[in-house]
Amino acid sequence: MWLFLAFMSATLLGFYDSFKKKSLNGNAVIPVLFLNTVFSSLIFLPFIILSATTSCLDGSIFHVATGGWEMHKYIILKSFIVLSSWIFGYFGMKHLPLTIVGPINATRPVMVLVGAMLVYGEQLNVWQWIGVLLAVASFLMLSRSGRREGIDFKHNRWIWAIVLAAVLGAISGLYDKYLMASPAAGGIGIDRMAVQSWYNIYQMGLMLVMLLLLWWPTHKKTTPFRWHWSIIGISVFLCAADFVYFYALSLPGAMISIVSMIRRGSVLVSFLFGALVFHEHNLKAKALDLALVLLGMVFLYIGSK
Repeated sequence: MWLFLAFMSATLLGFYDSFKKKSLNGNAVIPVLFLNTVFSSLIFLPFIILSATTSCLDGSIFHVATGGWEMHKYIILKSFIVLSSWIFGYFGMKHLPLTIVGPINATRPVMVLVGAMLVYGEQLNVWQWIGVLLAVASFLMLSRSGRREGIDFKHNRWIWAIVLAAVLGAISGLYDKYLMASPAAGGIGIDRMAVQSWYNIYQMGLMLVMLLLLWWPTHKKTTPFRWHWSIIGISVFLCAADFVYFYALSLPGAMISIVSMIRRGSVLVSFLFGALVFHEHNLKAKALDLALVLLGMVFLYIGSK
């Protein structure tokens, strides 16, 4: 069951990336990101209220556990990590082709594995090391493909923004393991719905401050904001993808390393959108780069079983 949910989450993430790209084309980044946090918060706010004031959600997968500062301080930290990743990722995606952003994001499982090795002292086996090397090779090949479109990976700040977003996303994944693992497994055992619900609320507050202090004073001199229906799609698909992801992790036998790798399969959906909807170029070379990324994920999967 948790494998099926992981594949479902990957598909939803692919649509999330595609709607994000559509919303950011020629648009102001900070208002789009702020509205994403607003709509995401509105989706989960009823669950928070109903869980706190009634018993109708007790025992269901939608119940949000209550907790004091001891719980919320960890969720606030997650909000900072995720929002930092989103800010870099949104700006990078606005200025880069989706068919380049997707494969870079697909290397996150490699970063999670390396992070697990450094933070948790885990050891990589031969299969996992092959997967890591394939991911590095795919990144080098992708940089060559990017040069054909005038994108220099070494000196393009938007490439570095996407890479930094991926690193922060990997840190968030490792932090998720700590937040939701039981104390017996080395975590603190916070309720998954509490994490997903409240970190959206806190992100909305952080983005409101950024909107008022950073964007609004200069909004007439920068890229104007334009409303598009796809902005709602960002929140809907992201919340659905994360809900399925957290639910999958809560099931017995679920392995976060495998779930994280499967979720990066979302690159297939976003790559198809980049080719068919956004009509991006140099697809044959990028498809080879993508195939190398996916092959690396296969080796990671074999090594994690």
